Amino acid sequence: MRNIVTRKSCFLALLLLLLLTSQFASAAQKTLSKEHPCKRFVLYYHDILFDGEDVANATSATIANETKLGNFNFGKLVVFNDPMTRDNHLLSPVVARAQGFYFYDMKSDYNSWFAYTLVFNSTEHKGTLNIMGADIVAAQTRDLSVVGGTGDFFMARGIATIETDTIQGAKYFRLKMDIKLYDCY
Repeated sequence: MRNIVTRKSCFLALLLLLLLTSQFASAAQKTLSKEHPCKRFVLYYHDILFDGEDVANATSATIANETKLGNFNFGKLVVFNDPMTRDNHLLSPVVARAQGFYFYDMKSDYNSWFAYTLVFNSTEHKGTLNIMGADIVAAQTRDLSVVGGTGDFFMARGIATIETDTIQGAKYFRLKMDIKLYDCY
C-alpha cells in the first residue's frame, strides 16, 4: 500500500513539474506581427560631408577615397556622427546621434553598406540601437536590420525602413527612418 502512495506522489509531482515547465515555455514565446511592432518611431538622419572647408558644420568625413573601378564611388569609406531629429529640419532638436560608417560597395550602381549605432541620451530615451545593412540607393525604400540595443532598447531587434528625403549634391543628404522594433524587453 505504501508503495502505491509513493508512486502516486511521484506521478503527481512529475505531472506538476511538467505543467509548470510548459507554462513557462509558452509564456517565453513571443508572437511577432509585422503589422504590430512593440515600438515604432520615425527619425530623420542628416549627413553633412566634410569638403575640406566646413569644419564647424561637417558631421561626416571620407577616410578612404573611391577607387577607379567604375563611376559609383566604389571603395569610398565614410565615418559619421550625424544628428537625428523628429522632423526633416536640420536645426530641430537632436534626439539621437547616428555614429558609424558606410562604404560604397558596387561598381555598376550607387550602393552602400551601413553599420552604425543610434545613441539616445535624452529625457525620453536613454540607450542605443545597433543598425546595419545594405542601402540600395536607387530603391524607393530600403530595410536595414536593427540587431540589438542597450538601455531602453535592451536586446531590441527589428527593421529600420529608410528612404531618401533629400540630396543636395555630394555634401548633404537626409534620410527618413521608420524604425519598427519587434523584439522589446
